[in-house]
Amino acid sequence: MLAAPSPWVVRWSGLADAQASVLDVACGSGRHVRWFLERGHRVTGVDRDTASAQGAVPDADLVQADIENAPWPLVDPATSTVREFGVVVVTNYLWRPLFPVLLSSVASGGVLIYETFSAGQETVGRPSRADFLLQPGELLQVCSDFLIVAYEEGVLTGPERYVQRIAAIRKAPVKPAGYPPPRHLLS
Repeated sequence: MLAAPSPWVVRWSGLADAQASVLDVACGSGRHVRWFLERGHRVTGVDRDTASAQGAVPDADLVQADIENAPWPLVDPATSTVREFGVVVVTNYLWRPLFPVLLSSVASGGVLIYETFSAGQETVGRPSRADFLLQPGELLQVCSDFLIVAYEEGVLTGPERYVQRIAAIRKAPVKPAGYPPPRHLLS
């Protein structure tokens, strides 16, 4: 049985366009893949090992790839550009060299929903290496060119863990005067 989706992902998934394609990075067992599939989205999950996700969500587009040691697998072969998605979800995963690719994977007007461990986690459990813990305000810096809808940094309970999380929208190119701003419904 799959674990429940992250409450952060559930809360901010409503920012997604109803027809948005979704990318779940380091998708693990597929809990967020399933969440978005059940809401009618086309979902791609990428992970080093997709076996458990394949068993849990056999209808998903799963890409097995070592995203830390090999080229990014989701590139449009016709243009050699990073494939874009309406939503990019990352939970419990941090590989800083991937930040530029993740940001490029969010389509204009699309949503980034990111939640992972932060400094302080080493005092309560794993991960404990600084390489895998966000520094104070780091997600805000990484997403500085995005419209920040929500950001939290602190301690969660059940189990106790230090996290940073963000919901951010990739700004669309500036439109001529007279166009209304994009509407993103908040729950």
